[in-house]
Amino acid sequence: MQTSIEPIGSVEIQETLELADEPVELLMARARQVRDCAWGTTITFSPKVFLPLTNLCKNFCDYCSFRRSPKQAGMWTMRPDEVDDWLLRGRQQHCVEALFCLGDKPESTFESYRDLLAGWGFSSTVDYLGWAGRQALGRDLLPHTNAGILSLADMTVLKSVNVSLGLMLESASDRLCEPGQVHHHAPDKRPAVRIQMIDEAGQLKIPFTTGILIGIGETLRERVEALFEIRRLHRAHGHIQEVIVQNFRAHVSTQMAAAMEPPAVEVGHTVALARLILDPEISLQAPPNLNHDDVPLLVDAGINDLGGISPLTPDYINPGHPWPHLQKLASVLYAGGFSLRPRLPIYDSYVERPDFLDEGLRDRVIAAKARMQETRWS
Repeated sequence: MQTSIEPIGSVEIQETLELADEPVELLMARARQVRDCAWGTTITFSPKVFLPLTNLCKNFCDYCSFRRSPKQAGMWTMRPDEVDDWLLRGRQQHCVEALFCLGDKPESTFESYRDLLAGWGFSSTVDYLGWAGRQALGRDLLPHTNAGILSLADMTVLKSVNVSLGLMLESASDRLCEPGQVHHHAPDKRPAVRIQMIDEAGQLKIPFTTGILIGIGETLRERVEALFEIRRLHRAHGHIQEVIVQNFRAHVSTQMAAAMEPPAVEVGHTVALARLILDPEISLQAPPNLNHDDVPLLVDAGINDLGGISPLTPDYINPGHPWPHLQKLASVLYAGGFSLRPRLPIYDSYVERPDFLDEGLRDRVIAAKARMQETRWS
C-alpha cells in the first residue's frame, strides 16, 4: 500500500516558524508548561541491553559510522549463541528492554549474508529477528526492534514477539536525497518510504518510536515539517508513543567527519519546538549520551524521557559517546526538581489499549514491570 505525503498547511507552518523566532528562553518556558501538565516532574529511561544483530546495510548515509559491507574492517553479524549470551548478561544486569538494531535489509544486497543466515536455519533477517525476540522473551526481556524499513507483513510477524517497534523518520525533506546531500546514496531514507512504514505500523496498532535527526543539512522549516508529519501520522492512528530529537555528532572516517555539530542551544530550541508541535501524550526524548553536559537544558526545553540507557552495552551507533552513570544522572535531575524512573519499552498507556499489545505478551509485560519496580536503579 502506497502512502503519499499530505501537504502541511502553510498557515500553520508559518505560525510555527514565527513562534520559533521568539527568544529561546520563552519558547522553552512554553514547552515546559506542556510537559509539566502532561508528564509531571518524572524523567524516565529504559534499562536496556543493545544487540546490533548486524551492521551490514544497503544504504550509505554521509554521517553514519555504523554500517559496513562484507569483508570491510569492523563488519559483524552476531551469531545466535552470541545473541543468547548477551541476553543472559542483560537479564543478570536487570535490564528490561532488549533493543535489536541493525542495518537495512542486508540480504537484499549481500549474498554472503544470505548464506550465513541460511546456514543458521533462517530464511531472512526478519526470521532471525523473530527467533531473537523469542529468545529475549525467554530471558524475561521485552524486545524492541529497529531494523530499518520493514514491510507490513514483516511487522505483522514481529508484533507477536516485540512490545514496540521503531524507525527514525530523520527528515521529511526530499531535498536531502538529492545529489551532494546526506541521503543521496540511501534509498531507504526517502521520506515517502519511511512515512509508509510508520503509517503501516499505525494500521497494525504497533506502539512506535520515531524521531528527527538535526544537523545533517536540513533547514529549520524542514525540521518543523518533519515534526508536523509525525504528528499527522499519530493523529491518524494514535500509535506513536515516543519521539526522539537526536543531534548529529561527527564521526571519523565518514563523509561528515569535519561537519559542524549543532550547539546545545539549537538542540534545546528544536526540543522545545517538538514539544509544542507534537500532541502532549507523545513522550519526547533526547539522548543523554550525545548531550552529556546539557541534560538540564534538555529538561528545561521539555523532554520527559532519556531513552534507553544500558549498564552493559555501548551505543553502537555512537560508540564514542558512553551512557551517563545513572546515579550521577539522578543527582543532576534531582537538583532541578525532577526524579529519574525506569520504564518499559512499551508505555503504560499502550498496555491496556485494545490491540496495541499482542495478548501472548501481556503477562510478560506485567511481570517485567513488577521486576523493574523492585530493582534499585540509582
